[in-house]
Amino acid sequence: MSATLPIDRRPLGRSELTVPRVALGCGNFGGIGSAPELFGQGLSQDEAFALMDAAIEAGIDHFDTADAYGGGRSERAIGEWMRARGMRPAITTKTFNPMEPGADSGLAPERIIRQLESSLERLGVSEVDLYLAHEFDPDVPIAETVGAFEDLQAAGKIRAYGVSNFNAEQLQAALAAGVPQAIQNERSLMARGDEDDVLPLCVREQVSYLVFSPLAGGWLTGKYRRGQAFPAGSRMTQRPGPYTAFVNDQTFDRLERVSEMADAAGCSMAGLALAWLLGDDRVTQIVVGPGRPEHLAPVREAVENPLGMSEWAALERLFA
Repeated sequence: MSATLPIDRRPLGRSELTVPRVALGCGNFGGIGSAPELFGQGLSQDEAFALMDAAIEAGIDHFDTADAYGGGRSERAIGEWMRARGMRPAITTKTFNPMEPGADSGLAPERIIRQLESSLERLGVSEVDLYLAHEFDPDVPIAETVGAFEDLQAAGKIRAYGVSNFNAEQLQAALAAGVPQAIQNERSLMARGDEDDVLPLCVREQVSYLVFSPLAGGWLTGKYRRGQAFPAGSRMTQRPGPYTAFVNDQTFDRLERVSEMADAAGCSMAGLALAWLLGDDRVTQIVVGPGRPEHLAPVREAVENPLGMSEWAALERLFA
């Protein structure tokens, strides 16, 4: 990609910060997300560097990671890239999952503090822009978790905090205990579980809604076809669990219709799916996790060719 994209920025919750509407997801750097059995797989350091270079060139200057992505390899790759390039993108990182098989997990205050310090060391920075609880921890009172985040914010270690993979009840509990600025949940044309409760709560309480897995693990790219084997190296061959419910005729019927709509619009299926998310004012940011620099092309399509109301509504009805 060459020319810098005109990526808008939005306020982050009730804070004074703003974030771009597109962030680079770094979950595949040295692993496949937080799955310990896949640590050391995913993108090599050279591949990660090439992807970060391409993202910056395209104007994507917010990187999203977590301490457990690749068992720390993702944060370490970002830190080494920043030192090599002399650049400092905005950074979101998260904590909850174990760093290696058998290691501790959760959101106890002492663990949050310890994990943030290790993240800062791997990244080579003195603060992160947004720190998220990666999951809800039923074993720790939410007030204790939120209190730890607010202490870290007061100490200048984090600029803002929030949650991820929380439902509406859990987010409401966090709001009762403090002022989380954001929630990062899965949302796409094929993942609509937050429609009735989390999204309205975010609008009402001015919590920024950030999206991960905007292409449903690759299902909205067109790579999975009816009656065909899943491509080698795809999510459906590496970590299929979250997506097995999609393997049915209704899904393939819908995807074939999306393919037709994308052809009519002169863009890719992925570009159309991302444009649908960016066309929703309730969505503050989408986190895209491409495997190669050329996979950033759908972001360009979505940013440069926003959907009209009729196109947006047609996609909305198709997956309602």
